[in-house]
Amino acid sequence: MNAPRQDPVAAIESALAELRQMQRPTRGRRGPFGRDGGHHDHPGYSGPPWSDGRPQWGHRGPGHAHDRMSGAARIRLLAALLASGDTRMGISEIAAAIGVDKPRASRLVNEAAERGLVSRAIDSTDARRTVVTLTDAGRATIASARESSRSEVTTALAGFSADETAQFAAFLARFASAWPSAG
Repeated sequence: MNAPRQDPVAAIESALAELRQMQRPTRGRRGPFGRDGGHHDHPGYSGPPWSDGRPQWGHRGPGHAHDRMSGAARIRLLAALLASGDTRMGISEIAAAIGVDKPRASRLVNEAAERGLVSRAIDSTDARRTVVTLTDAGRATIASARESSRSEVTTALAGFSADETAQFAAFLARFASAWPSAG
């Protein structure tokens, strides 16, 4: 009996998500020279040579890009909560599920709560623990993101035949599963 064939677009989305997850460092500075090339603490530093001259990571004033989590991080949070079903997740569990440290997970949850995408409550069995659940707005956001992702992958595959799409999905899934994990 033949095994059911996975939708190639879903397989490609899954492999891309897996690769995105693996490329994010979970702690410390990024790359061999830090997040910005390594010299942001030096006087007169204006960003890496490939930047537009504005400091990339040094200043964290109001409205700075890192005051708010990226849309991708927010989607990973919502996807983790959706995958947990109706189980409430703690910050540590969220951090582990989306591959970030606890402070970043906490900031991400705070932002998502401000947007009405998640709700927070004190765990009834441990008052030191905050538990997080997905709201209806969060479910709608993740559904919209998944629909958008599928549309983007489908558009990118427009020039591929059905056989080429299936082959690409198989190769990309194999590539993603063979990617050396960081850490």
